[in-house]
Amino acid sequence: VAAMKQGAYDFLVKPVERPQLVATVQRASERHRLEVENRALRAQVAQGQDSPPIVGTSAQISQLRQTIQRVAASDATVLIEGETGTGKEIIARAIHAASPRRDGPFVVVNCAALPETLMEAELFGHERGAFTGAETQRKGRFELADGGTIFLDEIGDISPLIQLKLLRVLQDHEFERVGESATRKVNVRVIACLLYTSPSPR
Repeated sequence: VAAMKQGAYDFLVKPVERPQLVATVQRASERHRLEVENRALRAQVAQGQDSPPIVGTSAQISQLRQTIQRVAASDATVLIEGETGTGKEIIARAIHAASPRRDGPFVVVNCAALPETLMEAELFGHERGAFTGAETQRKGRFELADGGTIFLDEIGDISPLIQLKLLRVLQDHEFERVGESATRKVNVRVIACLLYTSPSPR
């Protein structure tokens, strides 16, 4: 009874007959297979609901879908490269929707649209009075994405100083708000995109 309460699928009383053992293992294996399929189907439904569909039947699109599923299963940082208008954010949302973090937030940061003077406060938040105009305490995008995914659009536009602070978050999952000395922990997966431009023909 204690084993069943802790999640055991079934139990056998010794002495165990071989046919009974084989049948029990087969039932447990079938249940496990159904659970795996169920998780995969839920991920597909989540992807369809939370992100625009990836349309296409070509070999390249099929390979892209497989890559998304493979990448989504891990918690690794992802860099997506592509030209403007190729759907880099769609890919990022698809990765998030197929990942174990699908129920967490998906926070988008357009790095190209934020001036360098505000980038640190936007990413990591700030305390009241940390700088002129900081009249209230504010959470940064990383805090808002805690438990989910943060998408850094056009990460190539981030200054070297902010890159150093971002490196600390990637390595140690720690940061400080602007104007604060206390270190905060955050559990966020980072997906970034970089504008790729084809070399000009000579």
